Amino acid sequence: MAIDFTTPESKVRLLIADLDEAEPVVTDDIIGGYLVLNDGNVLLAAADSLDAIATSEVMLGKKIRTQDLNTDGPAVAAELRAQAAKLRDRAVEESGAGSFFDVIPFGPTGRPEGTEYGW
Repeated sequence: MAIDFTTPESKVRLLIADLDEAEPVVTDDIIGGYLVLNDGNVLLAAADSLDAIATSEVMLGKKIRTQDLNTDGPAVAAELRAQAAKLRDRAVEESGAGSFFDVIPFGPTGRPEGTEYGW
């Protein structure tokens, strides 16, 4: 059965490159939880998923060196967190939340111009 990339969970999978249907890295229930936490925002849910994978990588895939094998879990985790940061930046850019615009109310001030403050 092919993954249906029209569902929010599958879109998150696509963004985090979790495409092995037989052995997914993150379950649909966990992805659903991240979607709930992020009000359905697929990009932020994908970023949270990558952060969770990075945390697991640090905890389980420590830096190991033997005669013929090298693994570097912390380096992999750093790359995953960098990708998560890019997804968060993209989510902010697409939402427009990063733009600055403020409305300052126009109205009378506390006292007319030129009057002295009486202490």
